[in-house]
Amino acid sequence: MTQNTILSPVQKFIKTESLSGLLLFLATVLALILANSSAGSFYESIWQYRIGISSENFSLVKPIILWINDGLMAIFFFLIGLEIKREVLIGELNTMKKASLPIFAAIGGMVLPLLMFLMLNSNPDTTKAWGISMATDIAFTLAILQVLGKRVPLGLKIFLTAFAIIDDIGAVLVIALFYTGNIEWNLLLYAGILLAILYGLSYFKIHLKFILLIFGFVVWLLFLKAGIHPTIAGIMLAFAVPIHQRINEFTYSEKLQDIVTRITASINTNKLPILSKNQIEEIDNLEDWTNKVQSPLQQLEHRLHYWVAYFIIPVFAFSNAGVSFNQQMGIDYNLAINIALSLFLGKMIGVTIFSFLSVKLKLASLPEKVNFTQIIGVAILSGLGFTMSLFIANLAFIDSSVYLNSAKTGIIIGSVVSGILGYLVLRIGIKSTSKKTMK
Repeated sequence: MTQNTILSPVQKFIKTESLSGLLLFLATVLALILANSSAGSFYESIWQYRIGISSENFSLVKPIILWINDGLMAIFFFLIGLEIKREVLIGELNTMKKASLPIFAAIGGMVLPLLMFLMLNSNPDTTKAWGISMATDIAFTLAILQVLGKRVPLGLKIFLTAFAIIDDIGAVLVIALFYTGNIEWNLLLYAGILLAILYGLSYFKIHLKFILLIFGFVVWLLFLKAGIHPTIAGIMLAFAVPIHQRINEFTYSEKLQDIVTRITASINTNKLPILSKNQIEEIDNLEDWTNKVQSPLQQLEHRLHYWVAYFIIPVFAFSNAGVSFNQQMGIDYNLAINIALSLFLGKMIGVTIFSFLSVKLKLASLPEKVNFTQIIGVAILSGLGFTMSLFIANLAFIDSSVYLNSAKTGIIIGSVVSGILGYLVLRIGIKSTSKKTMK
């Protein structure tokens, strides 16, 4: 098996995320234009329109913005859960040697922004914004790496991907522990029972899609009604998806050859434009064996990735990034500046220092063909916290439009500055490496 064959799934993932980053950028720009145009009030009213179902004993009616943030984003978090499980079991986080540098980088990238925000913040009403500057947007950051072209070492892209996934784990834990309402423990217990059943089925290598779908919706609803943010249900459900194959590639190859032989033997000599009964049965057999050779986790991740990258995340950005700079809306500039500084400086200092110390203390090692200038560039780039930062901002300031608007302003400023400077530093680091290689 060639190196290209091994690396193609990583490269395909990076390519998908990069295009997603471009769509994110376009959705954000369009949202900002609409929010500050004559159509601003219409733009805002769309997301507040309430839809759902209601009866005497049950009600599930929400504004469109919450259907996006609580519903569509649960699918996004489900995908994150699948990626986390894959990376921990068989990917870049499955050994301490592979995971050490991204882990130290992620810890620094979460702790320093948090401490910086708490040091800068003097308003007790905005203290709960401390989690906003902890996350990194993988789509935007990988999109910027793609702009730099093929000169970017693959090791740097893998480091950034692994680091951002660990960052997501931290953000998920923060949301689950600190950004939830009053908990209805009985409903959470019912959700736990359903999850336990799914985990049991996964342990015994049983994967039934319709059971996962039905249980998944019920668990999502129970989390919603229990006061735990329902996106956490997406993470918990992802861990119930088996990663194993029911048959290996060798068995599949043998079955495939048998099917091809039987189909060839039953070729219609009359050249009719339809298949014979035997051929249809063999094609059905092919589909069954193909499903068995595919890991359920890998199959779901593959199918969901495009929906999340090309639809869910752009829709989230379009509905949440529309900051109105109308003076009547009001902006707390102290909050906006604190968030921007925490994203830019906090991430840059935290990721750089923790990465440097982990390598110098021989707790981790740099990826192949990667230098510290490039690590600093990634550290700056990690201040681009857009998607997860906006998500946490919505949870932190659900009852204050002024603070929410201010937080969004800070996120956009911090992300733009981090993106531009990170790109420039990475370009310098990559050029210096190229010159040394040529010599």
